[in-house]
Amino acid sequence: MQLGEVWGQAIKHIRVVGICLGGGNAYGGQISGGKSGGNLLRVALTLPAFASDNMSRNGRTGLQGFPKAQRGMVIGLLGGSFDPAHEGHVHITREAMKRLHLDRVWWLVSPGNPLKARPPAPMAQRMARARQVMADPHVLVTDLEVRLGTRATADSLRRLQAIYPGVRFVWIMGADNLVQFHRWNRWRDIMAMVPVAVMARPGAGLAARLSVTARAFRADEVARPEVLGLRDAPAWCFVNLPMHGASSSAIRAGGGWLGRSQEGCVSQQDEPKHVDL
Repeated sequence: MQLGEVWGQAIKHIRVVGICLGGGNAYGGQISGGKSGGNLLRVALTLPAFASDNMSRNGRTGLQGFPKAQRGMVIGLLGGSFDPAHEGHVHITREAMKRLHLDRVWWLVSPGNPLKARPPAPMAQRMARARQVMADPHVLVTDLEVRLGTRATADSLRRLQAIYPGVRFVWIMGADNLVQFHRWNRWRDIMAMVPVAVMARPGAGLAARLSVTARAFRADEVARPEVLGLRDAPAWCFVNLPMHGASSSAIRAGGGWLGRSQEGCVSQQDEPKHVDL
């Protein structure tokens, strides 16, 4: 088979190979086999370059099934089980957009929360509820962790940065999460990858400021939230804002959310992330 024919066959499999492999450059992995396997390996490992070239031509990514983003955008990422999504999530999202000067916010609806003894409601039901409560053209409710095949935040961030070169991501979390952030898997790597916006939460301010993470990264604290997205990591900012008391756990306890799955518990393979807002 001529090189041109091999390349033509490889092009047909770029999307499948890139999304199925794990680790490495954005997708990594190894392909065993003969000469054609080697050619496919090179294509898979250079897939981020295709994404980069595509963005350089039209300013947007072109990977099927993934959100579009223009080079130079500052996008906030709010992760959680959203079980269920509520006005507290909406409040923190809008405050983050306003105070951090974000172009977009993506909600990362996670497959499950390893802190919980019981599994969350089915993914489709949580996604539908999230889209219902967060009706804003600048906010996108996504299942990116499912599409990426990741459970650890560090892995999700690494892959998103590879897929979206030139896009600046900011991780958004509540102050209650900062208190136990040092228990997350590769928490120092997360701090080194993206700026982190810590949004004030009722009763968590002092504990957050005295947390292990806050003390470890005290020199990297940014005073002005509006410049956080333009700073290179590590950088973090405590964002004061009007408080909103809604929480998913309270809604579930009060019987306001009947969507919980009755299936077996989720695998505890990730950091204790995404405590209810």
